[in-house]
This record gives sequence, C-alpha cells and structure tokens, in this order.
Amino acid sequence: MKNAITKIKTYFNSNFEVLAASIIFIGIMLTSVDFYKAIILMLEFIVIMEVVKMISDFIKKQKLRLRFVIDIFIIFLIRDVIILSTNLHKDYFDIIFLLIVISIFFIFRILAIKFSPGIIKVSKDTVIEYEDGRENKEVKDNDKLMKNEK
Repeated sequence: MKNAITKIKTYFNSNFEVLAASIIFIGIMLTSVDFYKAIILMLEFIVIMEVVKMISDFIKKQKLRLRFVIDIFIIFLIRDVIILSTNLHKDYFDIIFLLIVISIFFIFRILAIKFSPGIIKVSKDTVIEYEDGRENKEVKDNDKLMKNEK
C-alpha cells in the first residue's frame, strides 16, 4: 500500500498538470458550471497570467517583449473563437475572420522570435553575444573542425 501511494506521489510530482486538471475538472463538476463557460474562464485566466508576466518582465528588465504581447492577443482571440463557436447562432464569417487573424499573429510571433534582438551574431566563426546575461558562446566552423580531425 505504501509503495502504491509513493508511486502516485512521484507521478503527480512529475506531472503536476494532471493533478491541476483533475482538481479543476472536479471543481467544474461540483459547481455545475457549463463546460464551455469554464473553458472561457480558464482562457481569461491565462490572458490575465500573460498580462501579469508581461508587466513583471517589463518592471524587472525595463523592456517590453513583443512575444508576450503577441501571446496575449493570440490567447484572447482563441477565447473569442471558442465563445463564438459555442454560440447557438454561429456567425461563421466572424469565426473564419478571427482564425485568419490568429494565423497572422502566429506568423508575427515566429518572426518576433526569429529576429529577436536578444541574440547578436557577430560573424560565422566568432562570438555570439547574449543580452540577457548568458555566457557568450563561440561558434565552431565545420570546415576547420573537419581539417583538424584529418
């Protein structure tokens, strides 16, 4: 019995999401809230968490990261798509429009990560400098490594 309880504890310690989801699901069942309303509330909670993370990062580093702002918009738009798709009288034009806007924001997010100023490449075989406090890293040239191995 103790062995089984220990296994359950280690499982939930490494998979905290399962425990959190189970508690939220049980809470939804006990309060008899409609499932789609619970999903909308959880998505609003995620938007609030992202806003708080963005503000906290801004206060600490005095920089506003574009990635956090785009994430907030994407989550907020996903929330709107879920609200519109669960409505009895669906407006498919609005849903499709929001999905197109979400895909455009995903493209912006990819571009914001790819062209982030946090990583500066000096040249191919010199140094990469990081602005966020990480140690600088030397880039090895593959041609030079191949010649040294021969």
